[in-house]
Amino acid sequence: MDSNPAPEGLARRRTGIRVEIRATLALAWPLVLGNLAQASIHTTEVLILGRYDVDALAAAALGVNLYFAFAIFAMGLVTAASPLIAAEYGRRWNSVRDVRRTVRQALWASLAICLPCWLILWNSESLLLLLGQEPALSRDAAHFIRIAMWGLFPFLVYIVLRYYVTALERPIWGLLVTGVGVVFNALACWALVFGGLGLPELGLTGAGIANVLANSVLALGMIAVVYGVRRFRRYKLLGHFWRADWPRLAAIVKLGVPIAVTLGMEITVFNAAVFLMGLIGRDSLAAHAIAIQVASLAFMLPLGLSQAATVRVGIFHGRKDAEGVARAGRVALGLGLGAAFFLSSTMVLFPNQLIGLFIDPADPAMANVFALALSFLFVAAIFQLVDGAQAVGAGVLRGVQDTRWPMLFAAFGYWVVGLGVAVWLGFPMGLQGVGIWIGLAFGLAVVAVLMVGRWLMRARIGLIDYQRA
Repeated sequence: MDSNPAPEGLARRRTGIRVEIRATLALAWPLVLGNLAQASIHTTEVLILGRYDVDALAAAALGVNLYFAFAIFAMGLVTAASPLIAAEYGRRWNSVRDVRRTVRQALWASLAICLPCWLILWNSESLLLLLGQEPALSRDAAHFIRIAMWGLFPFLVYIVLRYYVTALERPIWGLLVTGVGVVFNALACWALVFGGLGLPELGLTGAGIANVLANSVLALGMIAVVYGVRRFRRYKLLGHFWRADWPRLAAIVKLGVPIAVTLGMEITVFNAAVFLMGLIGRDSLAAHAIAIQVASLAFMLPLGLSQAATVRVGIFHGRKDAEGVARAGRVALGLGLGAAFFLSSTMVLFPNQLIGLFIDPADPAMANVFALALSFLFVAAIFQLVDGAQAVGAGVLRGVQDTRWPMLFAAFGYWVVGLGVAVWLGFPMGLQGVGIWIGLAFGLAVVAVLMVGRWLMRARIGLIDYQRA
């Protein structure tokens, strides 16, 4: 009797895992860098306005915070394009018509979601006043938003086309276009805010115009890629764009609305944490802003892995390859946990250096803020371990087009558990800012457990479902 089948099977599985690791990392690294570059566009505006005028900086920070919440929600809706394209690519690698249908209707969905967003953002001054912001600050922030909001549609066009090239496993093009957009935004923002390159000095207005122009450059750059690169040109994505495809649009809405709500739940709970910090005091609010900035930049790594996981799992899902789905999910979760451990260790080992990037530790006026930021960053280190798991867990579930349960998990984990524990520990228990951060971490941990648990169940059941199909 041959005693080799088991070792040969083990060797094949190990080879498959190595191949999947390479494929996932090849997708993930351009996405990670692209996410960092994309996030830097708003950071650049804040940095430039910080050197221009304190009042303009405060208004832009408030305006960006509100505008970004709507942009993330809208982005969540069109994120449905990624697993749909990946599944079709996996089902039939040379498919053109179905991929084109998805991209076109994702662009339709982009325009549709912009209309209510624009209506609300146009009245942002009233909304900010309702949230208790100062009248003068609300007026200036609304002025910025009324300009910047017109960049929402080109931003979504860029996102859809970036998902398209990524789902076809060519993410490098999205990274190159994003890099061009970052450089253009920095130059345009500086010139329009300060009046460089012969342009008039426009201050806050210039920052809003630069935002719209930068998003337009991103959209035009991706359009140039999909029409100029041979690999993408044959899809003729924008031909007969005006033709309705209601079944595919309905599929995008059905899959994308839960993703939009999930992302909305996540970003708004962190917005709520800002208001809670404001109730404690100015130093806690400043320290929170520093710690959350570090955590947000660190999150770009698991986010990129999550986006790569959606594509890899989606490709195998389209092939009805249960073993491939399970393997891609395991690899993504393993890489996500490894990345989270690396980020967490960095925060524990180098907290002074990380916080020192934002404020001077030798400044006596900042001593209390620095100490508070250190305590928040320690909790953020734990926070990273669960944040990476929930991000990648959500990504692999999107790959099998499972978005409704993750939405419910987010609502429960972020708003019931996370915010509830944050308020309880921060105020009745007297832990203040540290208590709020512990609450956020606890909420993320609950979401992570539910997301990963759901994935393990789906991967196991999927073996049976695909066999029956």
